Amino acid sequence: MSDPAAGAPASGNSGVSARSAARPANSAEQPWPVRTISMKVAQWIDRLGSVWVEGQITQINLRPGTRTAFLVLRDPAADMSLSITCDPQLLRASAVPLREGSRVVVYGKFSYFTGRGSISLRITEIRPVGIGELLARIARLKELLAAEGLFDPRLKRPLPFLPRTIGLITGRAGAAERDVLSVARQRWPAVRFEIRNTAVQGASAVPQILAALTALDEDPEVEVIVLARGGGSVEDLLPFSDETLCRAIVSATTPIVSAIGHEPDNPLSDYVADLRAATPTDAAKRIVPDAAAELAGVRDLRARSAAALRGWVDRETHALRQIRSRPALADPLRLLDQRHDEVDRLRTDAQRALESTLTAETTGTRHLRDKLTAVGPAATLARGYAVVQRVSGAQRHVIRAVADSPPGTQLRIRVADGAVSAAALGAEPLTNPLADHEESS
Repeated sequence: MSDPAAGAPASGNSGVSARSAARPANSAEQPWPVRTISMKVAQWIDRLGSVWVEGQITQINLRPGTRTAFLVLRDPAADMSLSITCDPQLLRASAVPLREGSRVVVYGKFSYFTGRGSISLRITEIRPVGIGELLARIARLKELLAAEGLFDPRLKRPLPFLPRTIGLITGRAGAAERDVLSVARQRWPAVRFEIRNTAVQGASAVPQILAALTALDEDPEVEVIVLARGGGSVEDLLPFSDETLCRAIVSATTPIVSAIGHEPDNPLSDYVADLRAATPTDAAKRIVPDAAAELAGVRDLRARSAAALRGWVDRETHALRQIRSRPALADPLRLLDQRHDEVDRLRTDAQRALESTLTAETTGTRHLRDKLTAVGPAATLARGYAVVQRVSGAQRHVIRAVADSPPGTQLRIRVADGAVSAAALGAEPLTNPLADHEESS
């Protein structure tokens, strides 16, 4: 955007240079007078042209005999408003009577009044927003919020079983407030409420409800928040279908219950809230447990648990009686007495078998010893044989042939009871081995 102090946008660099040279400098030493800045602001506002604006009428000043009607148009979702002027005949010619709270769409052009430095929208056309148009807009907004996933059941936060403090946003001294308080305290007398009274219809409803919702959501003692309002027309319930309020409900960290209107009423707050109650009375029943019912439930559970415990004790007692009646437990020593004689017999048989085995093994061992003795070298020597060894220093070698002992060889002759040292004098060949064997015998 060009400098507000400048005139119309230039078409080229030469035009800018020429205008800049002709324009007086603006500084603390050379300030513009009020009339100059007022005229420049009026020029810039005039360039905005005509616009369509939607809002809610909060004030109508139509005096008889005047040539100008004054209105205030407010944004339903924010604390912002515009001053509007028009021909009084424009209001009188409206097909639908206009009153404070009516939703309208106007067409006009902004004007800056240099005399008092104020801005006003001078309108030449005004169109009331009918119920059909409102419902269509609510339907489009519902589709948009649904597409964003704000109606997803997975986003719903569970309500506490017994909240310490309940936040209540409702109209002042309304039937909805009385219904919620009376039903909740009747069901649970110790319940606590943090009440915020706001406008529940009209242009100021949404800003007040948003402020109350923010305050209660930031209160750590408040564990659930209830939006409550009685029934009404589509226009009356319109604040609870406001997009800003719906998004604030989703963004809150505290579970929120929507109890708006009666059963057929379905503002968009019902879809984004964590729980939808058909009426304010239903909301009180849904968030506060019934003390009498809970006590009755506790008594029933105690009776059922006592009956279950008695039944279990009876079953276990019967099972113990059956176990004790069995022979093995009725006379535990009976089986030992029955097995005593068998154990003695088995022990005698085992002892007899062991003695027989020892006797047989002893006899066999004796026979083996006799056989070893008969074939051993000591028995051979006892029968008259001898072992002749040649002594060569510390070594000894058994003589097996005549050639192993030449004359003069040192000999050692071992007999049954000792050994004899000798020397070989000569050799005599064996001519009749059988005769020599008989002679030695």
